[in-house]
Amino acid sequence: MSSHDKKHQSAKFSILCHFGKGLERSRLLLFFFISLLVFSCARMGSPDGGPYDETPPVMVHSNPAIGALDSKEKRIVLEFDEYIKLEKASEKVIISPPQIEMPEIKASGKRVVVELFDTLKPNTTYSIDFGDAIVDNNEGNPMGQFAFTFSTGEAIDSMELGGTILDASNLEPVKGMQVGIYADLSDTAFTTRPFDRVSRTDSRGRFSIKGIAPGTYRIYGLMDSDQNYTFNQKNEMIAFMDSVVVPYSEPAVRQDTFWLDTLTIDTIIEVPYTRYLPDNLLLLAFKEEMDTRYLIKNERLTPNKFSFYFSAKADSVPYIKGLNFDEQEAFIIESSAHNDTIHYWIKDSTLYNRDTLEMAVTYLCTDTLGRLVPQTDTLYMASKKTRAMIEKEQAKEMEEFQKQLKKKRKRLKEGEELTDTLPPIKFLNVKVNGIKDVHGTVSLEFEEPLAACDTQAIHLRHKVDTLWEDIPYIFEPVEGRLRKYRLLAEWRPEQEYELTVDSAAFVGLYGLHSNKVKQSLKMRSLDDYGTLAFDIRGGHLSPGAYVELLNSQDKPVRREAIENGRVDFFFLNPGKYYARIIDDRNGNGKWDTGLYADKRQAESVFYYPQVMDVRALWDMRQDWDVQALPIEQQKPLEITKQKADTEKKRRSKNEERERNKRK
Repeated sequence: MSSHDKKHQSAKFSILCHFGKGLERSRLLLFFFISLLVFSCARMGSPDGGPYDETPPVMVHSNPAIGALDSKEKRIVLEFDEYIKLEKASEKVIISPPQIEMPEIKASGKRVVVELFDTLKPNTTYSIDFGDAIVDNNEGNPMGQFAFTFSTGEAIDSMELGGTILDASNLEPVKGMQVGIYADLSDTAFTTRPFDRVSRTDSRGRFSIKGIAPGTYRIYGLMDSDQNYTFNQKNEMIAFMDSVVVPYSEPAVRQDTFWLDTLTIDTIIEVPYTRYLPDNLLLLAFKEEMDTRYLIKNERLTPNKFSFYFSAKADSVPYIKGLNFDEQEAFIIESSAHNDTIHYWIKDSTLYNRDTLEMAVTYLCTDTLGRLVPQTDTLYMASKKTRAMIEKEQAKEMEEFQKQLKKKRKRLKEGEELTDTLPPIKFLNVKVNGIKDVHGTVSLEFEEPLAACDTQAIHLRHKVDTLWEDIPYIFEPVEGRLRKYRLLAEWRPEQEYELTVDSAAFVGLYGLHSNKVKQSLKMRSLDDYGTLAFDIRGGHLSPGAYVELLNSQDKPVRREAIENGRVDFFFLNPGKYYARIIDDRNGNGKWDTGLYADKRQAESVFYYPQVMDVRALWDMRQDWDVQALPIEQQKPLEITKQKADTEKKRRSKNEERERNKRK
C-alpha cells in the first residue's frame, strides 16, 4: 500500500472514529431524555399548575326517556358521558311518591340503575331526585340538583315547591329532613298516612318538591326515624306551616354570561325560563316535649342513696311504701325541676346499711290512651356497693396509710418527732366557685344534703387600705338545687374581698363536717369592661322576650330581659359576642318547643346578623330590627355549625391541589 493510500485510509478511520464518538454521545443523550420521560410518567399525582377537570357528568341516554308518558318501567337506567359514582345515595336520593319498600339504587361504570319494588300508581308523575349524589369518578364533580321524571299517565305534573327548613331553637339548617305535601288538608293526614309527594333537605336546609299537580296542599317536614313517611313517634323532629300552599308558575328571565377567558366577559344574554313558586317557604323544625311518661331505670349505686329516672316530666314525685322498712320521714328527696330525675337520700344508717330495700312505688305513667294514670311497681333496691365492700375499702385505705407512715419513720432522723401518726380526717367535700366580676355570684356546692349550717361561721371581709372589715352578705339555697347555695354581696370594682368559713360550719346528712375554707376575691377594674346595648324593634315581641349573648360556640354567656325595646349588658369582658332573641311567649324564662296536636309552633328565635367586638372602656349601642333580614339569613356563618356541603367540597379540593403542588 502506497503512502498516499495509507494516509487516505488513516483519514477515513479518523472520520469514522469521530462519527462513532458523536453517535455514542447522541445515544447517551437520547437515553437520558427517555429516562426523564419514563420517570415523569411514573410519578403519580396531578402536574403542577395543570388544569383540573371541573366539568360535571352529562346524561346522554335513559330508559325510559326522561319525561316519558304511559311508562310501566320499574327499572330505570341512566347513561352518562363518563364514569360516575354515587355519593351517599341513601341520604341524598329520594323518590316521589315515597316508596314504602326500599328501592335499589346503584352505579356501575357510566350507568345508574334504579329498581322500584312498589307497584306503580296509575296516572302519577314519578320523580327520582338525585340532588348532588351523582359525581364523576375522578374529580368528584357533582352533576348538580338533578331529578329524573316520568309519568304512568298521559301528562307530566310539572309544578314545584321550594324553601328552607331551620331548627327552631337555633336557626341551624336541618340537613336530611323529609319534606312532603298532602292534597288531603285534614290535620290527621300527617299522622295517619304517607306523603303524597316528598323531597329531602340538603346541607343548606333547602328543599324542592317536584312533579306536583295544580291544587292546594299542606306541607310538613319530618325527620322520619322509622321510614314510613308518617309522624307517629314523639322523638321525630317535625315542621309544619300554619297555612296551605298553592303552587303556581310564571315566566321569568335570567342572565347567562359567556366568557372569553377567566377575566374577560364576552356576552351577557337573557334567557327566558319558567319559575315555579312559591320557592321561598320557611319551615321551623322542632322536637315535641316527651309526654309519654314511664320509668326508664332505677338504681342504688351507694347504700345511702337510690334514684329514679323517668322519660318525661310530672307535677308530683312518686309515693313510696316500704315493705321491709318504715318509709315515714326516711328520706330527703332531691328532684329535678320537672320531677324526671329523683334522688332519695336515706337518713337512718340502720336503713341504708340494709343490703336490699323492698318497696311499692306508685308514680304517674302514660297509659295506652295517652293519659297520665297512677301505676304501682314493687322494686327491690339492692346496693351495688354493700356495707362489706365499704368496710373493705376503708380497711384498704387504713392499710395504705400505715404503709406510708412506716416509710416516713424510716426516713426520719433519730429523735425527730412524728406529728401525723393519726389517719387523715375525712371532711365534707365543699366546692367553692369564686368570682372576679362584679356581676358574679359566689356559690358553694356540697356532696350530700346538709343537716346543719352555721351562718355565723361564714365571714366576708372587704379590704380597706390595709385593714379587713366585715361586710353584710346573703347566704341562701339555690332554688331547685338541694345541695347548692349562693352568697350575695355588693361587689365593688378593683376591691379585694376574702371569704372564710370556720371548721364545722357545715354538717352533712351523714355526719361529716366541713374543713376550713378560705377564698380570696379580687374584682376587676371598670376599665377592664365594655358595655353593649341594643335598641330593638319589629317582630311584635312578647313581654317576656329576652336577649342572650353568645360565645363563638353559639352558647349563652349572659342574658337580659328586653324592657321598652332596649336591653343593656354592663360589665362585659372584652371579646367577640353574638346575640339572639328568645320570644318567651309564656314568660317561663326558657325557650319552649311546639306541639302539633295543638297546632302550636315553637317559640320564635331571632339572631343578630353580625359579630360584636366588645372592647374595654367602650360603650357599644346597636340598632336591631328583627325583620330587617329573612330568618334564614340572620344567623352569622361563623357560628353556624351546619355548613353547606359544596363549601366543604371546595375547601377539600383546594387542600388536595395544594398538597399535589408541594409534591
